[in-house]
Amino acid sequence: MIRRLEHKDAVFMLEWMHDKDIIQNFRFPFEQATLQSVTNFIDNSFSNLNRHFAIVNESDMYLGTVSLKNISQEDQSAEYAIVLRSVARGTEAATLATKDILHYAFDTLKLHKVYLNVLERNERARHFYIKYGFVYEGTFKDAILLNGKYENLAWYAIINDN
Repeated sequence: MIRRLEHKDAVFMLEWMHDKDIIQNFRFPFEQATLQSVTNFIDNSFSNLNRHFAIVNESDMYLGTVSLKNISQEDQSAEYAIVLRSVARGTEAATLATKDILHYAFDTLKLHKVYLNVLERNERARHFYIKYGFVYEGTFKDAILLNGKYENLAWYAIINDN
């Protein structure tokens, strides 16, 4: 289940942002996040360009964030992103949240394409995206410099054929 981010989610967001196992696959320096910076992010989490949602369980406990970023009405596309707290791994949270955000993207926002990029070495994430129906579109070699090492980015997308 997804809903708009709320201030009560900030402490749980900070938990994953400071989890070295989770943030090793991200380029943003999340380890520098503070309660104030996360609260500011929540306050600005819903705009025409970006829509960030909380992934929650039936008790409304924050499990992670799923997002549509760089929303383009002109191109009818958006970038997908997802991150889960470690307690949510191995549950159906990512699958259900992905289903919900794609429904929102295609049925509410009327987008044509949702795309993502992921570190080529992140096999776990790549397997999830393929399993969910994202199609591999290509690799950008040495696309980013992460921790002093160039990394390849694999690009995936799902197209609304309706």
